[in-house]
Amino acid sequence: MRERRRLLPLIAAACLWAASSPMAPAGAVPAAGEGAGAAPSSRGGSGPGLARALEGGAAPTAAEGPGSAGAWIWPVRGPVIRPFDPPEDPYGAGHRGIDIAAPPGTMVLAPADGVVTFAGQVGGHLFLTLDHGGGLRSMCSWVSELSVRAGEVVRAGQAIARTGWGHPGSPVPHLHFGVRLGDAYVDPLGYLGPLSLVGLIRLAPLAE
Repeated sequence: MRERRRLLPLIAAACLWAASSPMAPAGAVPAAGEGAGAAPSSRGGSGPGLARALEGGAAPTAAEGPGSAGAWIWPVRGPVIRPFDPPEDPYGAGHRGIDIAAPPGTMVLAPADGVVTFAGQVGGHLFLTLDHGGGLRSMCSWVSELSVRAGEVVRAGQAIARTGWGHPGSPVPHLHFGVRLGDAYVDPLGYLGPLSLVGLIRLAPLAE
């Protein structure tokens, strides 16, 4: 019964997301050819520098080119319960990412090929950052468990962590997922591919 009750907020969030799924704003994704470097591969952020890193060479540099729009996989499957809200200045209020509803302990996957640049605690909580080349980085915040270490090369779809509760005090457990291009936070939905509702909602049976 306790497990069924925990699923109800996720079901409600999924229904709300189905009715009004947030769209990525225009301009959130860099246009093709912006910045130096070759075009990325279909996996997102996989320029020549990243390919060398995956073969045991150096980590990709900021000049290798950012990932393709809509080419990344979702780190977890779930409805977006809080959208991206960019701050007006680097230190202003806002929401520097998206919150994706997911039960605590859900496996977190690498959204694209990359190199782990940070995996550890900040203020007593676990955070993870991946460098995808071209100055493009992704962040997974408030996770409960780490599966990789700093300096490790990861492939798209590889398990990298497990979710925690998310923002302290949030009524729905989730993964906070952020993306930075250079020093600016950008909308992660501009990089993530489409997510189907099939298999997203799990109905809890009613108590007798």
